[in-house]
Order: sequence, then C-alpha cells, then structure tokens
Amino acid sequence: MNRSSARLAWPVAVFAVVGLAVLVLPLAALVVRAPWAELPELIARESVREALVLSVVTAGLATALCLVLGVPLAALLARAAAWPTLPRRLLRAAVTVPLVLPPVIGGIALLLLLGRRGLLGGPLADAFGVTIPFTSGAVVLAQVFVSLPFLVFAVEGALRSADRRTELAAATLGASRWQVFRHVTLPLVAPGVAAGAVLCFTRAMGEFGATITFAGSLPGVTRTLPIASYLAMQTDPDEAVALALLLLAVSIGVLLGLRDRWLPGVRG
Repeated sequence: MNRSSARLAWPVAVFAVVGLAVLVLPLAALVVRAPWAELPELIARESVREALVLSVVTAGLATALCLVLGVPLAALLARAAAWPTLPRRLLRAAVTVPLVLPPVIGGIALLLLLGRRGLLGGPLADAFGVTIPFTSGAVVLAQVFVSLPFLVFAVEGALRSADRRTELAAATLGASRWQVFRHVTLPLVAPGVAAGAVLCFTRAMGEFGATITFAGSLPGVTRTLPIASYLAMQTDPDEAVALALLLLAVSIGVLLGLRDRWLPGVRG
C-alpha cells in the first residue's frame, strides 16, 4: 500500500483530530492543573490510601468473579450463532444492557434484587440474617454488574476468530467437551481472556454510579476512589484532583499493559 492510499481525506482527518481533542483535552487539563507540589502529601493521607486499597481489592475480586462467570457466558454467546433469531437476540441484549444502562439504574436494580426487601435479599435476610447492601461485597457485585460485559465480548471475539479445527481434532481423538474446553479452547483464546480481564479490572476500578447507589459511601468499607474523589470535590478540590490522578494513572498503566497483540484479530 502506497502512502497516498493510506492518507485520510482532509475533512475526515480534521474531524478525527477534533474527536481526539474531545477525549484528550479534559485529561490534559487534569494533569496541567494538578497540585503537583502537594501531591505526595495528598496521596499519603489515610483516607486516600483506604480508598485506593479498597478499590484495588474489590476490583481484583470483581475481575476474578467475571473470569469465572464471563468465560462460560462468552462461550455460550459464541455458540448461540446457531440458535433461532429471538433467543439469540435476547441473550445478546441481556449481556449488552449493562453497557448502555446508566450505572445508577444498575444500582437501583441491584438494591431491588438484593436489598433487605428485595426479591432475593428479603428471603436471605429472613432466613440467614445476611444483608448485602452497604458492604464491601456490595461494591464487588456492583463492579461485576457493570464490567462483566467487557470480558464477555472480548472472549467471545476471541472464540469466534479461533481456529476450531484443533477442537474438532481433539474431539475426534476422544476428548470430552470439558477436556476440549479446558485443554484446547482456553489456551487458544488466552489473549482474549487476558484482554477482557484487563478491561474488566479497569472498568471496575472506575465504577461510581451503581456502587454509590447499592453500596453507599462508608469510609474503609464502600468508599472507593471514584466516590472519594466525588465527595472530596465538595470540600477539598486538591484531594479530589489527586484521587482523579491516581485513577488516571492506574487506568493508563493497565491499558499500556494491554498490548495490541493481546487483542483478538490484532497483531502488534
């Protein structure tokens, strides 16, 4: 391919640059206006460390749960291509809804399901005395709800692009479906699983709406970095900026680790 054929038409290039500016300039403003001289002191505060540790731990647990639940769900979604149209579309819609649903609505839905008077929360509280809302477990569940689709679609894309001849050969040699999935399919889609896990962790770290609705904002229990940053903006803007920079640094660091060659169908 020659250089002229690789160039964009100038109107396309102009709008592409404007679109990039819309994404980059707010983050640049955050970096430029940050109180760099006071940043070490701000980050060393106990409230900031508590929020950071809680966010990392809950996002890690949420990612682990998403791996356990999302990989099988992605396999089901990939195999659903042979299903009739209506159930196939309903399954895909169910997986996609958390991506387009406002996170606050997700938090309300979780509260109505698992709250003390919820469909499942009520019986759990009455029978076992178990209450989930406003606990660290509620933070993990909220993060799973909003981040699971990222892992599912990453793994589904890897499954669709994987060469199935190896799976068929293993089945022909007498391997069971579970053995084929564990020893053949999973190694084939490992890059997609890794990519989905990284995106899932990053999304869980940044979750706000569902978390504050379902889990609240209890220091050291449910107050994650995004919630702490939002609350600090009302009383201490410098601390809010420091928290935002922490989230930005974690997100960029994780995404830089997501090399192109990890993505299904992309080669670095």
